[in-house]
Amino acid sequence: MEELESSELGTLEYWENRYKDEIHNFSNHGDPGEVWFGEDIVDRVIRWMNESDIIEKNSKIVDIGCGNGMLLVELANEGYRNLIGLDYSENAIDLARKIAEKQNLSIEFMTCDVLKGLPDKYEVVHDKGTYDAISLSENPKEQREKYIETVHHSLDEMGVLIITSCNWTQNELEEQFNGKFQRTATIPTPQFKFGGKIGSVVTCCVFQKK
Repeated sequence: MEELESSELGTLEYWENRYKDEIHNFSNHGDPGEVWFGEDIVDRVIRWMNESDIIEKNSKIVDIGCGNGMLLVELANEGYRNLIGLDYSENAIDLARKIAEKQNLSIEFMTCDVLKGLPDKYEVVHDKGTYDAISLSENPKEQREKYIETVHHSLDEMGVLIITSCNWTQNELEEQFNGKFQRTATIPTPQFKFGGKIGSVVTCCVFQKK
């Protein structure tokens, strides 16, 4: 499988600078910053979780590469109680804490690089864009394989990974995760039509640990 070209989006420096600016905007204007892939994707993921028969309100849920933590904020507002946000950008974690504290929400945030391992076991791992960023780093194949191994190790038996990507199709994700995971669901995403063909800009898959 052909790898993606490296990009500044795959570097810690880029994200530290971006979230430094977003902290400034939040402090001065109350703007929490960008919701990656849009609020519609967040709504669709949460709707799927609410309707799932394997995820409960007290399930241990970790969002890796949580950024400003807005997905976790929405989950907390939906009544989920065991929420953890991880990001390798200290500025992202600082921003996420400020946003959650302003809304008096109990969400645990900590700085953590998924490629160096996760601190606990979880029932649900959520990823919206982190695997994409890793795919744009130097040595992407090696880094992707580390990611897959780490997530597999950190999930409970029968745990699920919910992953949203704008770089990889469903078939490509299935191929990459096949050794450790089995796809059990696809969350519908907004589609476009061009030249008589229908396609999706974003892929959102649910994988269960083998």
